[in-house]
Amino acid sequence: MDFARELSMLAGDRVSAEEPLSRHTTFRIGGPASYFVTPADEEELAAVIALCRRFQVPFFLLGNGSNLLCADDGYGGVVVNTTACLNGIKTEGDKVRACAGALLGSVAREAMAAGLTGFEFAAGIPGSVGGAMVMNAGAYGGEMSQVTEWVRVLTPEGHILTLAADEMDFGYRRSAVRGSGWIVLEACFALKAGDREEIRARMDELAARRREKQPLEYPSAGSTFKRPAGYFAARLIEDAGLKGCSVGGACVSEKHAGFVINRGGATAKDVLALCQLIKKRVKEQAGVELQMEVEVLGGRECHFPPM
Repeated sequence: MDFARELSMLAGDRVSAEEPLSRHTTFRIGGPASYFVTPADEEELAAVIALCRRFQVPFFLLGNGSNLLCADDGYGGVVVNTTACLNGIKTEGDKVRACAGALLGSVAREAMAAGLTGFEFAAGIPGSVGGAMVMNAGAYGGEMSQVTEWVRVLTPEGHILTLAADEMDFGYRRSAVRGSGWIVLEACFALKAGDREEIRARMDELAARRREKQPLEYPSAGSTFKRPAGYFAARLIEDAGLKGCSVGGACVSEKHAGFVINRGGATAKDVLALCQLIKKRVKEQAGVELQMEVEVLGGRECHFPPM
């Protein structure tokens, strides 16, 4: 039996061929994935991953697509989406457990409803729990490393491990998950009892700051570059005279130079060309080597016949 038939038997109408990734990323950029699968539960997720590995088919785990730039010619493999079904959230005392596909904003609202504080910093991060664990997502002085108690992962061999926070090797925009082959299934966050109104007020304050400072009116992948040690990427880019600089439909935001935005019709090629220009100019002006924070996915390593 071939790969396409087995995948169809496994996931049924939850798998589609040649699905445009522009529909599933906050950049609104990206060509089609050979296959796009939305597993119904953890068991189906594990089975899809095992099938890909058996047939040596490339696969990519997609959450909210908020830190991702997809190639214009798409992805020659299987994109496995977690946000539609694998998104459960449960409160147990002062702990909040969340599946990989749960959005951070939803986790923050669940914590607030339970009167738990400590997760407010993540309320406006437009990512999923799985992605947040991979990159130790953070904002406004908070990071996942500060609130994570444990993480459940699926190993390449098909085993499930529960990793304590100190086994996650959290660092700036990294964790032990990145490059390990592990797939995040669930995380548990240890929070503290707090006042609901104070929690709500803090979340509202941070949301207002985001609206004021960030170009939320345009598609983007958030902060484009990592923060260099001792510097702020946005300040370096602004000092290099690059605010408003554009390549095709990609543009350095006038509102916040740390964001490359899709001003309309931008391609991945436009974005990457602009990022290269930014890196070159900042290196020339300040002697600092900027590194991309946005992950790039693509291109068509292999092609599959339609289902």
